Amino acid sequence: MRLNPPTIVIFLISLVIAMLAVVTKLGVIHVPRYLPHQEFWLAIVAYIVLMTGTVVRGL
Repeated sequence: MRLNPPTIVIFLISLVIAMLAVVTKLGVIHVPRYLPHQEFWLAIVAYIVLMTGTVVRGL
């Protein structure tokens, strides 16, 4: 399988979601908790977005 670099947009979306996970974990700003272990799931979603951007060509 050939991997491609993600576009800047995909990278920035992943970065924003990951930063939201960190901010939620540290409690810097109040973010309503909708899920148990919300930080973990936000970090997983950020990783999946970045992984999808690397695997799918042209995304």
